[in-house]
Amino acid sequence: MFENKVQLIGYLGKNPELKSARKTGRKFATMSLATKRAWKGADENWHSKVEWHALIAWNGLGEYAAGKLKKGDHLYVEGSLVSSVYEKEVGKGKNKINVPITAWQVKAETIRKLNRTKAVSPADVAPVDGELADVPF
Repeated sequence: MFENKVQLIGYLGKNPELKSARKTGRKFATMSLATKRAWKGADENWHSKVEWHALIAWNGLGEYAAGKLKKGDHLYVEGSLVSSVYEKEVGKGKNKINVPITAWQVKAETIRKLNRTKAVSPADVAPVDGELADVPF
């Protein structure tokens, strides 16, 4: 048994671009999603790094993404990791060679826009008889 599943939560880096496949004319959208990870290092300080993920969404999902999503949207994306290989010419003159390059992207199967409303803190809720009323958490 094999499984290739990717789940990402992050922010769109730019507006999705809707394109058409040259041979078939099928529609697809390309996007970039930023995620962030944080860890406490051996030096006891917190470190973080932003990772950028290339996304592709085909057909109706791609058309939805291009029509409804925009830069800065907070998204949940589920899909699979796919690769494509192309050759790039490196060097000049007699020394140039073709080098195979592998590009990775996430083929989106689900895209869900997440709600970005402000969280309610306990200080925002008025106490009733010394207790918090209607605490939403």
